[in-house]
Amino acid sequence: MIRVGLGRDLHRLVHGRRFLLGGIELVSDKGELGHSDGDVLAHAVIDAILGAAGLGDIGELFPPSEETWKDADSMELLKAAWGLVNRAHWNLINLDCVVICDNPKLLPYRDRIRSSLAQAMGVSSDAVFVKGKTNEGFGPLGEGAAAEALAVCLLEHEDRYGNNTL
Repeated sequence: MIRVGLGRDLHRLVHGRRFLLGGIELVSDKGELGHSDGDVLAHAVIDAILGAAGLGDIGELFPPSEETWKDADSMELLKAAWGLVNRAHWNLINLDCVVICDNPKLLPYRDRIRSSLAQAMGVSSDAVFVKGKTNEGFGPLGEGAAAEALAVCLLEHEDRYGNNTL
């Protein structure tokens, strides 16, 4: 069996915070505002993988109402979420992501971000792709007030003997 999962996240950008994407810090005068470290891409990926596996969403697993998750490392949250997905016998076929913000530019960081996400999930970097898009100066994303990420993943289920159940 195969399933598709879709994740989306949006965070305001503010001074005094780090700009993190997939666990990699980008040079920027602003960063994501969030209960955890605000890594908008890691959050979208978590929702995509949990959704595909039918295991809920990031807010259910790591509620922002709990102080436990205050300033949490989003890559550790991704590792924990992927552990649940993997223990339920799901394997990643591919993960495709889009980050929307005008600045900073994503391209110089893309390979490091792909590697970071892949490493957190214990998969090949070839199974992970990340694209940067601008909003061409339009709206909060284009004006530098926010960053958004979208992630879609394809998971394949294994039976109890380790065989894919396509």
